[in-house]
Amino acid sequence: MQALRTAATGMSAQQLNVEVISNNIANMNTVGFKRQRAEFQDLLYQTIERAGAQSSSDGNVVPTGVQIGGGVKAGSVYRITEQGTPTMTSNELDVAIQGKGYLQILLPSGETAYTRAGNFSTNDQGQIVTDDGYAVQPGLTVPQNAVAISIGKTGLVQVTLQGQTAPQTIGQIELANFMNEGGLEAIGDNLFMETGGSGAANIAAPGQPGFGTLLQNYTEASNVDAVSEITALIVAQRAYEMNSKVITTADQMLQATSQLRS
Repeated sequence: MQALRTAATGMSAQQLNVEVISNNIANMNTVGFKRQRAEFQDLLYQTIERAGAQSSSDGNVVPTGVQIGGGVKAGSVYRITEQGTPTMTSNELDVAIQGKGYLQILLPSGETAYTRAGNFSTNDQGQIVTDDGYAVQPGLTVPQNAVAISIGKTGLVQVTLQGQTAPQTIGQIELANFMNEGGLEAIGDNLFMETGGSGAANIAAPGQPGFGTLLQNYTEASNVDAVSEITALIVAQRAYEMNSKVITTADQMLQATSQLRS
């Protein structure tokens, strides 16, 4: 019975849906996290009677035909890149991006990764790094005798040295932008990698046309909305239950058929 296989694809799809929702909920407090959403597509159809076929020698045409669907499959799991709320941290190395763009991070492999998580600190050499010790690009080193750090909206990084009043510029933070942000590959640790689907990175200073600005002493909160996720979870659960009910019903029908006697 086709209904068994069709309902099974529905249960599998809703399982994927719940897994995506659970990942969103788990990352409600992850800095810079962008929620995801699962999208689905219908499977191939079995054509029993084709629409437009002639039904008689007089030229009568079948108006709609008969097609039976084969179920559902996962089409994509895409990332929703809407802005998260800036959260004050009072850490002078923390920055939140207001608008489009990604901070650049140098991986141990020499590759460049990208992130929206701007919760930074300094390592033993004074370099500005992520929680994992990966250097922010372009490389920025804070002098040991610095008493204050200023990061402007345009990414200009200045420090005030002990015994001096005039700030000194130590570098410029640049942002990367992509034609298709949803095409970036998430590799964990709040990092993304460029892919053929995302397009090549376009690098510019914050505040340039098409690029956001930086906000010092803040980080960008996750854009997960708890109410929306719980609502979606309930809908997915009910859909899973209904598909399981179809399997139970189809099984009962097959059982009734097997008990028929001549």
